[in-house]
Amino acid sequence: MKTSAKFSKLFNSETTVRFLELCGAAIVIGLVFWNLQFQTNAICCGDFDGYYHMKWSRMLWESIRSQQSPPLFVWLPLTTLDVNHYVDHHFLFHIFQIPFTWFSDLRMAAKISSALFGGLAVFSCYWLMVHFRIRYSLVWLVALLACSAPFLYRMNMAKAPPFAIIYLIIAIVLLFKQKFWPLLILAFLFTLTYDMFPFLFATVIFWVAVIAWSERRLEWRPVVWVAIGIALGLVINPYFPKNLLMLYQHIRMKIPFAGYDVSVGGEWYPYNTVEFLGNSFIAVVAMVVGYLAFDPSDRKRAHHSLLMMLVATSLMIINLVWKRFSEYWPPFAVLFAAFSLQPWLNGSRSIFTRLPSDILVELEPFLDREDSAEVSREKDRKELWGMSIAAAVAVVLGLVLFLNLRYTAREIAQSEPHKYYQGGAQWMRTNVTPHEIVFNTDWDDFPRLFYFDETHKYVSGLDPNYLFNKDPQLSRLYERITKGDESDPGPLIRQRFRARYVFTDNGHDRFYNNAIESGWFEIVYEDEECTVLRILDQKGEPPPEELELEGEPDDLPIPGPSPSP
Repeated sequence: MKTSAKFSKLFNSETTVRFLELCGAAIVIGLVFWNLQFQTNAICCGDFDGYYHMKWSRMLWESIRSQQSPPLFVWLPLTTLDVNHYVDHHFLFHIFQIPFTWFSDLRMAAKISSALFGGLAVFSCYWLMVHFRIRYSLVWLVALLACSAPFLYRMNMAKAPPFAIIYLIIAIVLLFKQKFWPLLILAFLFTLTYDMFPFLFATVIFWVAVIAWSERRLEWRPVVWVAIGIALGLVINPYFPKNLLMLYQHIRMKIPFAGYDVSVGGEWYPYNTVEFLGNSFIAVVAMVVGYLAFDPSDRKRAHHSLLMMLVATSLMIINLVWKRFSEYWPPFAVLFAAFSLQPWLNGSRSIFTRLPSDILVELEPFLDREDSAEVSREKDRKELWGMSIAAAVAVVLGLVLFLNLRYTAREIAQSEPHKYYQGGAQWMRTNVTPHEIVFNTDWDDFPRLFYFDETHKYVSGLDPNYLFNKDPQLSRLYERITKGDESDPGPLIRQRFRARYVFTDNGHDRFYNNAIESGWFEIVYEDEECTVLRILDQKGEPPPEELELEGEPDDLPIPGPSPSP
């Protein structure tokens, strides 16, 4: 009997319930991310950068295993990522990926690591709400998963943003608990993992403002600890001091005030209004609910929700400017709504909450006496009403989640297959002299070329600004050639880019037509996805033009024997 009673007490304890909630959430999140990962057989999702990250992580492991320093990056010699200036600004992220590179299949390694890291980012947000006892946590879990289709899409990429979310959640917990010195370690790790560490510094600045407003004092310690951690991360870095120059270049080229110098990826442009509202409807609703529920009347109780409001609002503004920040703002919008609604969900928002805290303490014994049977029944009715509303909200959120998952799965399924470009890359690997520069007509094709053929160097990759920052004139020439604005590109490619081979997808029609008609090129490899061209030593004759027959088809002579006279 005693054992049964203890087991029953343990099973009904709050700690056990929270543990079961977390386990259930982990399973649900894991299933969602695992399912999305396998909507394509490629490294997810559409964006090719995951191929670079996995390949480079494997190379880092091989260098560590052979007790050498990080390998020299020789694949983009015409850019600021040349062998003398390359900086791995995802260094610790690549270290985190190393255990997954022990799989023989890097594609599967990328899928497992992406599902794990992306799932952990969502789970950390849910854990924060459970830890601070936000009511109806399972409803909030559905809200997190349903908050934005682009969020789900980008969290499944084999890239570093999930760690930014995880680090920010840890920082918020430390700030709420007034534990500041661990922020130094966190800032150090964040700086080595990903160059979005300024988000962490902004968060502690927001906390300083919150404390100044709520407690009328200057809380300077978190700023100092984070600043020291960031400084250490920048200095105790295998790429110091080159990383400082790279950080400056990234800030300058991604926060332009007069437009971009080169054509960058679509993620660096804003959404239109309809697209923004449609893709992140739940996140938008969460922001509205958070603003309406936020009550600043009791300053000491509002500091959690105020910090969430400042973080979520700043990320929303950034997301309105650049699409790519859709991987940060939506979950924090949901967190903002959850923390703003917490006093209302707990039933602590009433006329009494507007009284000073010292008066509330004096009234507490008298308030407790009102706990009569009638009051208990009223509480039960309110609880039932609250659960009914929560259930209805969960149903609506579930429907949105279903639609978002369906949309995201369809978008991921449209990704190019894993072997996309493999044929052309393997041909170059076999037939082109190692270490030669290959002129690739798209900078964003580099990650796949690097993955399938690391024996050659390429003209542009990872970001078009790297070529522009190294040589603006060469970058502009590259853009003119690839867009088909240079009618005779062969000599220019050979002389200015030191390349004898060109790798192009089959969508650069103007460039391709110019190349073939110039007489300088021959096709050495071609399939449905790509073409490899070789620049000849001497200009040849362009291919003959097809005979064009005038007149309508009905007017053309019919082949056959001449009629008898």
